Amino acid sequence: MITGKIIGGLIGFMVAGPFTSLLGVFVGHQFDKGLGGVLKPMSGQEQALIRSTYFETLFSLLGHLAKSDGRISRVEIAQAEALMGNMGLDASSRRAAIELFQQGSKTDFSVDQTMSRFNSVCGRQNNLKRSLLNYLLALAMADGELHSAEQDVLQTVARHLGFSPSLFKKFIEMIKAQSQFRDSGYQSQRPDTQSQLDSAYRALGVKASSTDGQVKKAYRKLISENHPDKLIGQGMPEDMVKLATERTQEIQTAYEYIVAQRK
Repeated sequence: MITGKIIGGLIGFMVAGPFTSLLGVFVGHQFDKGLGGVLKPMSGQEQALIRSTYFETLFSLLGHLAKSDGRISRVEIAQAEALMGNMGLDASSRRAAIELFQQGSKTDFSVDQTMSRFNSVCGRQNNLKRSLLNYLLALAMADGELHSAEQDVLQTVARHLGFSPSLFKKFIEMIKAQSQFRDSGYQSQRPDTQSQLDSAYRALGVKASSTDGQVKKAYRKLISENHPDKLIGQGMPEDMVKLATERTQEIQTAYEYIVAQRK
């Protein structure tokens, strides 16, 4: 197999001689290291570990979020049950999810330890990191409001995932806006208003002044990040495919709304 080290060395030698050839070998080696993490297929055991870690992290953090303001309300319990229903969990997985939710609600639960384990297993899967935060944000805002205690927890999660405070704030705006496009008939059932168009732009993370090309680029990036097949390939539990599909539908509806208005 022709590796980056070989290619880099040959190019360096042809361009400027032996010294640059050595430099090319070094650069090629760094390329090989990065490429190996991208192209090396995951084993079934690795995928199983990622799936279980993602599942455990999500439901334990949901329990912690629900208890963050001091008590778990009936609404929050109903939201967790609705999530399990949407995921189509079997009886065994449902019991496991409830147990994880309860563990997360305990006073000795550690977000830091939970996120450290998540990063050690799933940290190289960038789409999974973004999707985890997206789901937690969406579920925290399911009652129409993001409480300060919930936001504090989610900020800690975002920090562990490597997202800056400004990017975290942008994610909040995007998720809140995307939820308004959950109904695929949004465009045909509601009158056109400036506020709806503004929401569509926020859903894609762009501005009204963005060019058509910039809007399309943002749309394609979000679709790629949330595409069910890509997430499953990175180890997302298949039970969560429906949630990923709903997210892409919201993004697509928002994009189509912008395109229609711009015409």
